[in-house]
Amino acid sequence: MSAVPGVTERADAAEPVLLAGARLPGADGPVDLVLDAGVVASISPATSAATARSSAGPALRRIELDGRFVVPGLHDRHVHASQWAMVSRRLDLASATSAAAAAVLVAASVARGDAEVVGFGYRDGLWSDAPTRSGLDAVSGEVPVVLVSADLHACWLNSAAARRHGVAGLVGDAGVLREDDCFALVRELDDLADDVLDTWVGEAAARAAERGVVGITDYEMRWNRDDWARRAARGIRSLRVSFGVYTQHLDRAIVEGLRTGEAVPGTDGLVTVGGYKVITDGSLNTRTAWCFDPYPGLEGHDHAFGLATVPYDELVPLMRRAVDAGLVPAVHAIGDRANARVLDAYEEVGGPGRRLRGSIEHAQLLRHDDVARFARLGVVASVQPEHAMDDRDVAELYWPGRTGRAFMLAELAAAGVELALGSDAPVAPLDPWVAIAAAVGRTRDGREPWHPEQAIEARVALAASTAGAGHTVRGGQVADLAVIERDPFAASADDLRTMPVAATALAGRFTHDTLGA
Repeated sequence: MSAVPGVTERADAAEPVLLAGARLPGADGPVDLVLDAGVVASISPATSAATARSSAGPALRRIELDGRFVVPGLHDRHVHASQWAMVSRRLDLASATSAAAAAVLVAASVARGDAEVVGFGYRDGLWSDAPTRSGLDAVSGEVPVVLVSADLHACWLNSAAARRHGVAGLVGDAGVLREDDCFALVRELDDLADDVLDTWVGEAAARAAERGVVGITDYEMRWNRDDWARRAARGIRSLRVSFGVYTQHLDRAIVEGLRTGEAVPGTDGLVTVGGYKVITDGSLNTRTAWCFDPYPGLEGHDHAFGLATVPYDELVPLMRRAVDAGLVPAVHAIGDRANARVLDAYEEVGGPGRRLRGSIEHAQLLRHDDVARFARLGVVASVQPEHAMDDRDVAELYWPGRTGRAFMLAELAAAGVELALGSDAPVAPLDPWVAIAAAVGRTRDGREPWHPEQAIEARVALAASTAGAGHTVRGGQVADLAVIERDPFAASADDLRTMPVAATALAGRFTHDTLGA
């Protein structure tokens, strides 16, 4: 293994190994797993070391698991990889309970002599005071300040930053950019030197492997193919990566023949083309998720119901172009009205009697009738359960009387809808165990479970976190595995959240190892 985190010297599978004395969740008795040529070659009742040596020969290296559990390797189905990699380098605003408190954190950063302050993680949905440009100006002077909200849908700037980034005419007295204006600024902030960003992404990939992660779906707003091809060439090969294509790059993707599921040359199959990502509404915390009911306190305003950021008569042709070119749609919708309209689009693009492949990303607030439409149309619900823990209080405020229809995991699963769990990192941590815990327990920090009727079983949450590998390891599967210390089917939600991971294997090659493998 290279000394650089997340970087490996080889991408091919390691030598054949025997994982001895493993346990599979839900199964009786210990088993031995043979990993060979990148797959789980066999699963058999556990044997002694002497018996294994006599039957398998000296080439098979034995690793004692001592009753640890083995599960399919985990996938985070919604990540913004570059932004996740940058978060630890930015001012942490998660603790700010008011605009004034955020300004205090900014003042401390300026006092340390920072030439520019870029922060992340504020949530103003419950603040008693509102962000203002003058509030930041008072503590920062001519030091540019850009604060990115935790949901990535808003940026709060001071006057110096507004001038530097050429948006002084857009921010107004609040100093806030929302939706497309915010996204444009975030892309500018992300424009770092390739070697710097790649190093940070490699470190983040190594941390993900420590949590049992073998794959991510990257929805960064960049031309991701070249980024990930370059990273693979540099040896960052600890994850499988499926990358999204946004509308601004759709023409280029079509011209260059990108098709969902195809591997990028030179990456040994680790980097594949993902879906066509289009954002049709905003977010709850920014009060721009498009809903059937108005936001309390915003009645009569232009955006009282949130924002439809892509009109329907533009969405359908865009989806159709992508589908005709072989790109599977992955459509952002958070509010119930946005979800309903996107399902309309899937129905129209698919045509009578056709189930069109694709997903709705987030699917946070739904009508009950639309759950059945998810199932009938075969649309995947790509959801982030930890958002429910972050948003429960702001949802009660801005979606009053409707929170029983928020994050309806149990109802979706019962209807036969395919679930795909993710984090939306950096909105929530890139850690599938956090998502699984939130889906199973609907609670965090000792609070009473929030709408526990929408909780799902651990085996369902695990299956929704393995990109189709299911909730258990089977012979013949690709040897993407996680070795964990607790039985995930018997663990509490708190124990799931902090699940110790002893090892992670990608096609039989260990990307994280505390066992001496």
